[in-house]
Amino acid sequence: MIDLYDWPTLNDLKITLFLEEAGLDYAIKPVNIGKGEQFEAAFLAISPNNRVPAIVGHAPRDGGAPFSVFESGAILRYLADKTARFGGSDARTRVVVDEWLAWQVGGLGPMTGQYGHFTVYAPEKIAYEGSAAPARRARPPSRGSRVHRRRRVQHRRHGHLSVDQPVRDGAARSRAVRRGAPLHVAIAARPATQRAYARGPEVSPGAGKPLDAEQRRHLFGR
Repeated sequence: MIDLYDWPTLNDLKITLFLEEAGLDYAIKPVNIGKGEQFEAAFLAISPNNRVPAIVGHAPRDGGAPFSVFESGAILRYLADKTARFGGSDARTRVVVDEWLAWQVGGLGPMTGQYGHFTVYAPEKIAYEGSAAPARRARPPSRGSRVHRRRRVQHRRHGHLSVDQPVRDGAARSRAVRRGAPLHVAIAARPATQRAYARGPEVSPGAGKPLDAEQRRHLFGR
């Protein structure tokens, strides 16, 4: 059994997707980040950077005491090694998996997250100084464009995006499925993907609604 400390975010969805694809038993332990529960001492003992997701594995491979892991990329690698699935069957494929996992956690995730924050959640619009300001305001940041181009390169190199690879591509899948592109129709139709998305409303029925003042303070004010 794995305890998944979770709240409906795209980073948490990466882990739920893996757990569902791998058929692992897990229990969601909600951490309401809109109420500041991520700052409580009990959770910080598991995730010292006060971020979800985090996991506690009660049957680690070494047979020892329960084992906690934080940071979504590290969790995916831990689960892949634990199950001997999806993490690369040899040294070369493991490198490919880790390349694209690092790309997602260091590029696609942060850049699309920042773009979403400043276009949806930021309380005020801040003008971008310089001659490129109008163009920058009209489209996602150029690095955001580059990371999406690299996602298309990944598709060309490997034939598909995350249809059956929840480590290499599942991290990107959590953001890409919502984009509704034809490439992701098969992904969205997978039973594991549907089960993973269904868990969000179970944890937080109000997920996706506009943030109130308290939620903003806990999410952006500390």
